[in-house]
Amino acid sequence: MLRNIRVLIAKPGLDGHDRGAKVIAHTLRDAGMDVIYTGIRQSPEMIAEAAFQEDVDIVGISILSGAHQQLIQEIAELLKKQGGNNPLLVVGGIIPSEDKKTLYECGVSEIFGPGTSTNEIVTFIKKSVNLQ
Repeated sequence: MLRNIRVLIAKPGLDGHDRGAKVIAHTLRDAGMDVIYTGIRQSPEMIAEAAFQEDVDIVGISILSGAHQQLIQEIAELLKKQGGNNPLLVVGGIIPSEDKKTLYECGVSEIFGPGTSTNEIVTFIKKSVNLQ
Protein backbone atom coordinates (compact mmCIF):
# COMPACT_ATOMS: atom_id res chain seq x y z
CA MET A 1 0.00 0.00 0.00
CA LEU A 2 1.33 3.42 -0.94
CA ARG A 3 1.80 5.78 2.00
CA ASN A 4 1.86 9.56 2.07
CA ILE A 5 5.13 11.45 1.80
CA ARG A 6 6.15 12.60 5.29
CA VAL A 7 7.69 16.08 5.60
CA LEU A 8 9.16 17.89 8.59
CA ILE A 9 9.19 21.70 8.32
CA ALA A 10 11.50 23.46 10.79
CA LYS A 11 12.74 26.95 11.65
CA PRO A 12 16.23 26.76 13.19
CA GLY A 13 17.98 29.42 15.20
CA LEU A 14 16.59 32.72 16.37
CA ASP A 15 14.57 33.51 13.25
CA GLY A 16 10.99 34.12 14.37
CA HIS A 17 9.43 34.82 10.98
CA ASP A 18 7.40 31.73 10.18
CA ARG A 19 4.76 32.84 7.68
CA GLY A 20 6.58 31.21 4.74
CA ALA A 21 7.08 27.96 6.65
CA LYS A 22 3.38 27.85 7.50
CA VAL A 23 2.37 28.53 3.89
CA ILE A 24 4.58 25.66 2.72
CA ALA A 25 3.24 23.35 5.45
CA HIS A 26 -0.35 24.06 4.38
CA THR A 27 0.53 23.68 0.70
CA LEU A 28 2.17 20.30 1.25
CA ARG A 29 -0.78 19.10 3.34
CA ASP A 30 -3.15 20.19 0.58
CA ALA A 31 -1.00 18.16 -1.83
CA GLY A 32 -1.64 15.02 0.26
CA MET A 33 1.56 14.91 2.30
CA ASP A 34 1.82 14.32 6.03
CA VAL A 35 3.45 17.45 7.48
CA ILE A 36 5.00 17.98 10.87
CA TYR A 37 5.75 21.63 11.68
CA THR A 38 8.12 21.99 14.62
CA GLY A 39 7.66 25.72 15.13
CA ILE A 40 10.22 28.47 15.51
CA ARG A 41 13.56 28.61 17.30
CA GLN A 42 14.48 24.95 16.97
CA SER A 43 18.03 23.75 17.58
CA PRO A 44 19.71 21.51 14.99
CA GLU A 45 19.54 18.68 17.53
CA MET A 46 15.80 19.16 18.03
CA ILE A 47 15.22 19.13 14.26
CA ALA A 48 17.30 15.98 13.66
CA GLU A 49 15.64 14.19 16.57
CA ALA A 50 12.15 15.12 15.34
CA ALA A 51 13.05 13.91 11.83
CA PHE A 52 14.20 10.58 13.24
CA GLN A 53 11.22 10.16 15.58
CA GLU A 54 8.70 11.07 12.87
CA ASP A 55 10.46 8.90 10.22
CA VAL A 56 10.17 11.63 7.58
CA ASP A 57 11.13 11.50 3.92
CA ILE A 58 11.96 15.22 3.66
CA VAL A 59 13.31 17.79 6.11
CA GLY A 60 12.46 21.30 4.99
CA ILE A 61 14.35 24.12 6.64
CA SER A 62 13.02 27.66 6.45
CA ILE A 63 15.70 30.21 7.29
CA LEU A 64 15.91 33.96 6.92
CA SER A 65 18.31 34.82 9.75
CA GLY A 66 21.59 34.76 7.85
CA ALA A 67 22.92 31.92 10.02
CA HIS A 68 22.17 29.37 7.30
CA GLN A 69 25.73 28.10 6.71
CA GLN A 70 26.38 26.94 10.25
CA LEU A 71 22.84 25.78 11.11
CA ILE A 72 22.16 23.86 7.91
CA GLN A 73 25.56 22.18 7.90
CA GLU A 74 24.99 21.09 11.49
CA ILE A 75 21.50 19.78 10.69
CA ALA A 76 22.87 17.86 7.67
CA GLU A 77 25.60 16.25 9.81
CA LEU A 78 23.12 15.28 12.53
CA LEU A 79 20.71 13.76 10.00
CA LYS A 80 23.52 11.62 8.55
CA LYS A 81 24.60 10.45 12.02
CA GLN A 82 21.02 9.77 13.07
CA GLY A 83 20.55 6.94 10.62
CA GLY A 84 16.95 6.10 9.93
CA ASN A 85 15.65 6.52 6.41
CA ASN A 86 18.10 9.32 5.49
CA PRO A 87 15.61 12.07 4.61
CA LEU A 88 16.25 14.58 1.85
CA LEU A 89 17.17 18.03 3.12
CA VAL A 90 15.68 21.05 1.37
CA VAL A 91 16.03 24.71 2.28
CA GLY A 92 13.81 27.70 1.74
CA GLY A 93 14.67 31.30 2.43
CA ILE A 94 17.14 33.96 1.54
CA ILE A 95 20.39 32.22 0.67
CA PRO A 96 23.09 34.25 -1.09
CA SER A 97 24.21 32.62 -4.33
CA GLU A 98 27.81 32.41 -3.09
CA ASP A 99 26.66 30.17 -0.19
CA LYS A 100 24.63 27.68 -2.22
CA LYS A 101 27.56 25.52 -3.37
CA THR A 102 28.63 24.85 0.22
CA LEU A 103 25.08 23.91 1.21
CA TYR A 104 24.71 21.50 -1.71
CA GLU A 105 28.08 19.95 -0.83
CA CYS A 106 27.00 19.33 2.77
CA GLY A 107 23.90 17.43 1.66
CA VAL A 108 21.15 19.89 0.74
CA SER A 109 19.09 18.50 -2.16
CA GLU A 110 17.46 21.77 -3.24
CA ILE A 111 17.29 25.43 -2.27
CA PHE A 112 14.07 27.37 -2.84
CA GLY A 113 14.47 31.13 -2.81
CA PRO A 114 11.96 33.95 -2.61
CA GLY A 115 9.43 33.83 -5.43
CA THR A 116 9.57 30.06 -5.90
CA SER A 117 6.10 28.80 -6.70
CA THR A 118 4.53 26.37 -4.27
CA ASN A 119 3.76 24.18 -7.27
CA GLU A 120 7.48 23.89 -8.01
CA ILE A 121 8.17 22.78 -4.43
CA VAL A 122 5.39 20.16 -4.47
CA THR A 123 6.59 18.83 -7.83
CA PHE A 124 10.21 18.61 -6.65
CA ILE A 125 9.24 16.69 -3.52
CA LYS A 126 6.97 14.27 -5.34
CA LYS A 127 9.64 13.56 -7.97
CA SER A 128 12.39 13.21 -5.36
CA VAL A 129 10.68 10.87 -2.93
CA ASN A 130 10.33 7.35 -4.26
CA LEU A 131 7.79 5.50 -2.13
CA GLN A 132 7.45 1.78 -2.70
